Amino acid sequence: MRKIGVALISVYDKKGVVEFAGRLSRLGIKIISTGKTAAVLSEAGIEVKALEQITGFSELLGGRVKSLHPKVYAGILARRSSDEHLSQLNKIGADPIDMVVVDFYPFERVAKGAQLDEAVELVDIGGPAMARAAAKNFQDVLVVPGPRFYNRIASELEESAGAISKRTRMEMAAEVFARTARYDALISSYLAEQLVGRESKFPAINVVALQKVKELRYGENPHQTAALFTAADDREAALGAKRLSGKPLSYNNIVDMAAALRLVTEFESPAVAIIKHRTPCGVACSERLADAYRRALEADPISAYGSIIACNRPVEIDTARLIHSTIFVEGVIAPGYTDEALELLSKKKNRRFLLYPKGFGQQREMVFTSVPGGVLMQTLDSALFSEEGPRTVTEARVDDVVMAQLRFAWIVCKYVRSNAIVLARDLVTVGIGAGQTSRVRAARIAIEQAGDKAKGSVMASDAFFPFADTIEEAHKAGVAAIIQPGGSKRDGEVIEACNKYGIPMVFTGMRHFLH
Repeated sequence: MRKIGVALISVYDKKGVVEFAGRLSRLGIKIISTGKTAAVLSEAGIEVKALEQITGFSELLGGRVKSLHPKVYAGILARRSSDEHLSQLNKIGADPIDMVVVDFYPFERVAKGAQLDEAVELVDIGGPAMARAAAKNFQDVLVVPGPRFYNRIASELEESAGAISKRTRMEMAAEVFARTARYDALISSYLAEQLVGRESKFPAINVVALQKVKELRYGENPHQTAALFTAADDREAALGAKRLSGKPLSYNNIVDMAAALRLVTEFESPAVAIIKHRTPCGVACSERLADAYRRALEADPISAYGSIIACNRPVEIDTARLIHSTIFVEGVIAPGYTDEALELLSKKKNRRFLLYPKGFGQQREMVFTSVPGGVLMQTLDSALFSEEGPRTVTEARVDDVVMAQLRFAWIVCKYVRSNAIVLARDLVTVGIGAGQTSRVRAARIAIEQAGDKAKGSVMASDAFFPFADTIEEAHKAGVAAIIQPGGSKRDGEVIEACNKYGIPMVFTGMRHFLH
């Protein structure tokens, strides 16, 4: 245990600081503080000594220099077991500082949208420096990094007559070094964003700042452990969404919900995507959300059991009644719910209902994949066609109606595991072949699933056809039009096969592998 005699308090977030400082003061702990924090404590009747009375200097450079002084850092860093350290403290007229209560300027929150010069002024120097100094000397000094820890620390001090355990000091030190690492990573990421397009999209050293939201019950399987981390400032955020009711999300729920949400928000008209195991079961667009849900479910009602539903329009009572009365699903995510709809849906206590924020998907996002000894990093596949746009390459042409069907199938195909083939009719998926090592096999699976609905459908392929065999399968099934990236050395054979059967084909100039 280590007795606390002097506490330095300097915080940006004043929430709870008066109550905390009052509890410290009642334990006989002397308090020193900086600027606005000192004023807040003094106004509340708490005895406090201004830091400038100790250093002999007022704030400099418009506040850039407040606590950066030898008496402050010597008081924090001095080892109490070292006679030499204590002698040097005495020589400069400094006292040991046993506790540092400090947080940082909220750079992530306040720098959003700020110009570079403005953002630079939001980079905290004194806070992280004092926190690191106290964390380094955790053998003798306690650091308290923000309001979340006030009650815990005050309670331990009260129970131990003003002393704090080494374990607590070490825990707080570990918390601080994680926080300073994250803080520096946020600043690094901001500056790197300013350089995108000038030098490289990926800096030589890439620091990713993540904070844990919560432990999950398990990972993909019960024998795996898992946790959810977020880069967002809101510790409660997952997918940028708010859970309105139902059980907490599992690992697989989160993965499926992310896939469903990305897919459904690509459509401009009312749309519903039903996802299971990161693969679409059914996707549909319609003039009404309720119709889109009904049609998406009818596309593959067997696979939809235990799925995730994503909607790109607020859920109203008609859609809610359909969801409530049809199959079991793990959860629903939408941009809103009417009161009547949410009241009905919430009757199933375990089913999750989430609200995603306006503007989802507009932010720049990176995708990470772990490999042994490293991490792969890439930008999100947010494009659809090449700059030239889609072009018809066959003798048979497509009109606007068919092109709308092809575009729908092409969007869905982006979210199907490669090799991927999607068949669609009337803006509804009718057959999906996913995750095959052979493209023609993926086509056969999609055609078999579609059955009679394959006739008159359109086909989308996430990458080029290496042979004309898939065209043969499409012809036998009665496929009306095909969309694919093109780019194979056998494109000529594939186009010739389409011309032979009178099937129009569109090249997009862009593939969409999803591994």
